[in-house]
Order: sequence, then C-alpha cells, then structure tokens
Amino acid sequence: MDQNNKKNSQNGNKNNNGSGWRGVVSLVCWALLFTIIISYASTYMNSAGHQASSVAIPYSDFVGMLEDGQVDEVQFDSSENILHIVPSPGYVYRDAEGVTYTRNEKDFTFQDFAGQERTVSLALFTVRLESSETVIARLEEAGVARYDQEYHAPSSPMMLFLLEYILPFVIVMLVFMLVMRWLTSKSGMGGMGGIGGVGKSNAKVYMEKQTGVTFSDVAGQDEAKESLTEIIDFLHNPGKYTEIGAKLPKGALLVGPPGTGKTLLAKAVAGEANVPFFSISGSDFVEMFVGVGASRVRDLFKEASKVAPCIVFIDEIDTIGKSRDNRMGGNDEREQTLNQLLAEMDGFDPTKGVILLAATNRPEVLDQALLRPGRFDRRITIDRPNLAGRIATLQVHTRNIKLGEDVNLKKVALATAGCVGADLANLVNEAALRAVRKGRKLVTQEDMLAAFELVIAGTEKKGSVLTEFEKKLVAYHEVGHAMVAYKQKHSEPVQKITIVPHTQGSLGYTLLMPEEDKTELRTKAELMAKITVSMGGRAAEEVVMDTMTNGASQDIQDATNVARNMVAMFGMSDEFGMMALASKRNQYLDGGYGMDCAQDTAARMDKAVKILLDECYKTAVEVIRENREDMDKVVAYLLEKETITGGEMVAIIEGRDPELVENPYASTQGLGDGFRPSLPDAVEAPAKKVHMISQKIEAPAAPEDSSAEDAEASPEDPQEPDSPET
Repeated sequence: MDQNNKKNSQNGNKNNNGSGWRGVVSLVCWALLFTIIISYASTYMNSAGHQASSVAIPYSDFVGMLEDGQVDEVQFDSSENILHIVPSPGYVYRDAEGVTYTRNEKDFTFQDFAGQERTVSLALFTVRLESSETVIARLEEAGVARYDQEYHAPSSPMMLFLLEYILPFVIVMLVFMLVMRWLTSKSGMGGMGGIGGVGKSNAKVYMEKQTGVTFSDVAGQDEAKESLTEIIDFLHNPGKYTEIGAKLPKGALLVGPPGTGKTLLAKAVAGEANVPFFSISGSDFVEMFVGVGASRVRDLFKEASKVAPCIVFIDEIDTIGKSRDNRMGGNDEREQTLNQLLAEMDGFDPTKGVILLAATNRPEVLDQALLRPGRFDRRITIDRPNLAGRIATLQVHTRNIKLGEDVNLKKVALATAGCVGADLANLVNEAALRAVRKGRKLVTQEDMLAAFELVIAGTEKKGSVLTEFEKKLVAYHEVGHAMVAYKQKHSEPVQKITIVPHTQGSLGYTLLMPEEDKTELRTKAELMAKITVSMGGRAAEEVVMDTMTNGASQDIQDATNVARNMVAMFGMSDEFGMMALASKRNQYLDGGYGMDCAQDTAARMDKAVKILLDECYKTAVEVIRENREDMDKVVAYLLEKETITGGEMVAIIEGRDPELVENPYASTQGLGDGFRPSLPDAVEAPAKKVHMISQKIEAPAAPEDSSAEDAEASPEDPQEPDSPET
C-alpha cells in the first residue's frame, strides 16, 4: 500500500514537473514569436517611412541635372551603393501623377487640387551605376563644390544580435510574466494553470480556516443537524470508526428550497469540526474553454488534500451535475467537468478526511452516477421549518435585537407558516427598521406583525385616493372573504381586514392566520373550504353590488390551482378517482407539475376542475346571502375604521361593542365553549384547569374476585395507586 502511494506520488511529481516545463517552454516560444514579429514590424515600418519621404530618380536624370547645373550637394552611401542628391533652388520635379514640385531654399512646393500652394520635404536619390572616381569627375566638371561619403562606425555582429533580438525578447518575457502575475492575483489563482491561470480552481479565494458558524447559529433543522453530526464526529475521532472497519461518507447532498440554510449548515459543519472550509459555486467550473472545468476540479481536490481533514462545499451543483443525454447534443465542457468530478470522488482516499458537501434546489436533474452510493452517500433534506423550527429560528435572529415585553414569537411563527429561514431573518430586520422609523428603542409585537404584512402585501399607499363606490366595493369584497372564512368549519381564522391600498397591487386584503401549526397534510374538506374562501370576494361583489371586477383575478387563480391539484394529483375527483394525471417537476422551486395524460383526458380534467369551482362558488354565494345583514354591519364599521381585527368582526356579529375589544391581534377562532379572543375574560379556557399525569392507574377488580384480593393484600405491600394531583 505504501509502495503504491509512493509510486503514485512520484508519478504525480513527474507529471507536475512535466507540466511545469511545458508551461515554461510554451511561454518562451510565445515570447520568441512576439519578438520576431516586433523586429520585422519595426524594420518594415522604418523602410516604409524612408520610402515615403524619399524619391528615386533615374541615373540618367542625375547626369542631366549635373549638365544643367542643378545639383548643389551629393552624398555617397557606399553601404547601399546609393547617391543622395540635394538639388539647386528652382529645380522642378514632376512625379508619375503629373504633380509638379519646385525646389526652394529648403523644401519643395506644389499646388493641390484646390489651387492652394503647399510645402513638402522630398529627398532625391539614385542608384550609382558608375565607379566613384567617374562620379567624382562628373561632379568636379559640373562645378559641384560639396560632395561627401557617409561614415558608418564599425559595429559588432554580436552587439547587433543582442540589440535586435535578445533585448526585445527579454522585454517581452518580462511583460508576459508581469501580466500573468497580475491576472493570477486578480483571479485569486496560483501557479501557471494555463494562460492567465484559467485552469486553476477559484476555491482558494473562499478558503476559511474557521467559518465562525456553529450549529447554535442554525435553527429549525434538527433532523439535518443530526445527520451531519456523525460526519463531524468522524473528523474528530476517525480511529473509533476505522477500528470497526467503517469508512467515512465521501459526500453529502443538501437538498431543499431556496433560503432554508443549506450554505449556512455547511459552514456550521466546518465550524463544529474546526477544519478548513472550501466554498465554490458550480458555475465557477464552467468556462468557454473546453477542459478548463476539469482542470479546476483536479486542482480543487489537490488543494483540499494538502490541508486535510477539510470540507469542500459546492453550491448549486446542478450547474455541472445535470443528467447526461444526447437530446440537445450535450455540452462538452460541462460533461468533461462532471466526468472529472466523478473520477475525483472515486479516487480520493476517504481516510484523509476530505468530505464533499453539495447543495441544490433541483435534485431531479442531477445525473444518477453522481447520486449513487460511494459518491454522495447521503441525501439530507433541508425543508421548510415547522412551528417549533420557526420559533427557534426567530430566537436565533432576535438574539441581538432589543425586544419589547409584548413580543410573542410563537404568534409570529404561527403567522409565518411556510416561511424559510431567510424570510424570517428578513422579517426580523424589517421589524427593527420599523421600530427605528417610529422612534422606539425596542421592537414591539406590532412591529413584528407589521413587518410580516409588509412582506406579503407591501407598504401602504398613503397617497392613493379611492372613490366612495370603490371603497364600498373593496370593503364588501374583503368582508366577503372574511365572512365565508368565519362561517366555514375547516377554514383558518380571520386575523385582520383592511381596505388600505398597498404597493403590491392590492386595494385591500384579508389576513388569515392559523391558531395552530398545520402540516402539509390537508383533507378534502379543508381544500374545499380554502377554495370557497377565495370565492367569497367575487360572490360578495355579485350578491351585494351586482357587478364583477378584476380585483378577484388573484383569488380565481389561487382557487383554480388548488382545484387543479385536487383533480390532477390528489385523487379527489369523482370522475378520475385514484388516477394521477400529473407529476411535480420542480419540487423545491415553483412546485409546478407537468401533465402525464392524453389531451382528451386533460380536457375532461378541466371540466372536473370547473365542477369543483362551481360547487365552491355556489357555497360562497349561499353564505353571503344568509349573512347579508351581518355583512352590512361589518362593512359599515370597516368603512369607518379602514382596518379592523377578526375579534372586532366577531363582536359586531354577536351584537357587542367592537370598541371594547382590547386585544389588537384577536382573531375569529373560538377557543372552547363560549370562549373567543374578542372577549378573553368571559370564560376561562377549560384546558387551564387540567394537569396531565404519568402514573399508571390500574383497572378496578371484578366484584366476584374482591374478597380474594382483600385477603391477599397486606399492609407491607399495598396495591392501590396514589391519587393524582389536580
């Protein structure tokens, strides 16, 4: 085993050395190529610039200029066998396009197409066709007083090579190294890792020695924490498990809706284990270059093995872990990254203590090879917290919040059924901000519930003005919801009714708040009651106001969704019975479903949905008509106050003064015979006088055996149980 490890390490070192040398050679080749290109470009530009300012004339024209006395000076260039000519003032040169240039004291002048005179510098030269002695004789004969030969200092070929090639090469190399080091520092990636370090893992940026988060910072996920405790214990005491032959789970997949605390829980595991924590997103592996993602996966596990034991957390793993198929041709880069991740999870040694945690909202799209035992051995569901979990979560988020004495976190937890940890954290923060705006030093219960209403309905529109007819219409609509909910046996109690417009599009709303925590289990009667409550607003519009408005659009949509689920997935239709017509597609996101039936069956399903909706709407209309007088009283009080509680609504219906209701959060829920929150002191709740006992109470003996039991009983061994305390 050790020999194999040594061989593997040696092979790994050889591969690393080979990879390093290849990187250096590649860099040198690139620098040399750029040097050659720069050198030739410089030579070409100098040549082009020289040709642009010089004019070549035939040698015969030069001889004619000498004969005409139009040459002032001549310079010999022996290195290129060229004669540079300085003509006398008044010399005229005509180019191939017919433009005439006239020599003045220093430059040449010409006229452009607009007739304006312009100045240009021209240098005349010609190729020397005769010997230097013959040319000098011609110059003396023509009376040219100045002629000379350019002096070229002797230069070393080695110096020329150094200046033209070695020096530019060194400069290019330095520029390359500085640019790549800058790119590496900007992206947080070390080493070469390809040009700019594109193949290096980004996880090093997010590596933390201590996360500062423990299980005490995570509430409402007791089942998930219990599943992860064993992993923490293994990191602390690996010998206890290896002695019996147990192996550490290689990976754990955290699955749940957004905002439930998957990332926070992963940090808490690292904080409890006190080991380094690598955090990286699945999108960080995907690049436009094929093979970069696989290189980053290799580098991530290589860096993690150096600091083992540690925890590697990949967030949104569905980015690279989607199921492989050929329907859309696939994505080579993504599939290579997934294949490399699978190979790394199979290859790393579990005894080193490298644990892979991953989180996703879409487990249904993950590849089956990724979910099998041996890779992600555990699948931990991080679901929405129940009532106890929400209370614990609120306690965690309010640890640093100054709360008033009237704050009842259980009441807030009841109102926030279905909320996740992120929602509760936002709610607490909004309540604290509201308390500051109101000029208070403490957060009150009013702030907590107002923050909850802010999340579901938005802020109040203070500048919105409704006509009397619109206010009356909205009031009957909302009281219609409340009255139907109050009269329905299986509906939730009414907490608040308001006709104040809010920013999320509602002109008013009716807040239903459960008095006890309900699980996801719902009976058919409860679902039918929910649909009927949604229909209450439209029923009130038709019965009382004899009209219809678009204000019931959201109510109709909600009712239709519930009825469609009852028919398609819950088996609550008389026509289809226990037949599943649809299945969920995104369980933890939008909860939508796809149809699994034929088109004809779907059309029949729509008819069954309409039957349910019509039945519930008929019930809502009956409730409105039977309680029309009570509705008028409640609407009159609502138009005066604009916002009332459920307790005030009950007081109006029962003929009591709603002004005497002291509890500002009283609902329409009855708590016992004759006991209602609107009148809390009327009747004491019977449950307050009951005390539970855990003693065993034996059944009384039969009459015929009473004499025998009396004879067997003794003072030292009494058989009668103690009387329970009351």
